[in-house]
Amino acid sequence: MRIVSLLPAATDLVAELGRLPDLVGRTHECDWPAGVESVPVVTGTGVDDRALSSREISDAVGGSTHRGSSLYTLDTDLLAELRPDVVLTQDLCEVCAVSYHRVSDAVRVLDAGPRVLSLEPRTLAGVLDCLNLVGEALGVPEVAAARAAALRRRLEAVRSRVAGRARPRVVAVEWLDPVWPAGHWVPEQIGHAGGAALLAEPGEHTEPIQWAAVLDARPEVLLVLPCGFPPERTFAELSALTERPGWSALPAVRDGAVWVLNGPAYFNRPGPRVVRGAEILAHLLHGVELDPPLAPGEARRAATPARERS
Repeated sequence: MRIVSLLPAATDLVAELGRLPDLVGRTHECDWPAGVESVPVVTGTGVDDRALSSREISDAVGGSTHRGSSLYTLDTDLLAELRPDVVLTQDLCEVCAVSYHRVSDAVRVLDAGPRVLSLEPRTLAGVLDCLNLVGEALGVPEVAAARAAALRRRLEAVRSRVAGRARPRVVAVEWLDPVWPAGHWVPEQIGHAGGAALLAEPGEHTEPIQWAAVLDARPEVLLVLPCGFPPERTFAELSALTERPGWSALPAVRDGAVWVLNGPAYFNRPGPRVVRGAEILAHLLHGVELDPPLAPGEARRAATPARERS
C-alpha cells in the first residue's frame, strides 16, 4: 500500500501503526519520527514563518478568521507520480494543513483515484478514534486497536496518579500575538494531568482573546506552546507575552510556574504523542515521575520563582 500524509499528525499515526515504510509522500512540516526526512515532500508554504513575527504570521494567514487559503501549496504533479492508494488529510483548520476539499479536487484528475481520508479530531477520544480509522484504512485494524488501548491505559494511569490532588488553575497559550488560548484536546490534557483548564473548553475551536482575559483568570500555571513553534523559537519571541502590562503580577509568573513546551510534538498535533503531553503536564503540575524522564526539549521553565530571585 502506498500512503501520502498531508498532515503531520497523520504521519505520527502511520508511524504508530508500523506503516512508515509504506509512506511515499509527506508534508514539509512532517519532522517525526527519525527517517521521515527521506520521504518525498508534496506540500509547501507561501509564508516564510522563519522571517516573520507571531503577529506578522497571524496577519499573513488571515488573523482571527483562519482563512489559510494561500498558506499551503500542493504539488499535484508529484502527487500523481507517487500513485498513492490512500491520502490522509484534514478539514479541521486550513492553517494547520492542506484542506480536505483541496485534496479531493486534486485527486479527481488522477487516473486511479486514491481513497482520501479526512481526520478531524477535536478531543483525546477523537485522536484515538482516528488511530482506529487509519488502521482500518491501512489494513491493520488489530494493530490500531492494540495501540489505542495502550494509549488509553496511559491516559487513565495519569488521571489515577493525580486523583484527589489540588487542581492548579492553568492557562495554555497556543499563539503569542494575538494571544490565543489552546482548545480542542489541550484542556483535556490539562484535566487528565490534574489541572483546571481556563479560557477554553474541551473540544473548543478557540479564537484570539484580549490580554485582560489572562490577567482576570489569574492562572497559577501558564503553559506556552505556540502552534508549530519549537521551544527555542518560542523563547526568542517570549517578549510578546512578558512585555505585556501586568505580566509580573500573574501568580504563575510570581511562582515561577511558566513553562515553554514543545507544542508541535505533544500539544498542537492530534497524534498519539498527545498522551506523552498529558504525562509531561502531570509531571510539571504534580511532580509525577516520567518514564522516560523529562528532556530539555520537551519543557523548560520560563520564569524563576520570586523566592529564588530575592
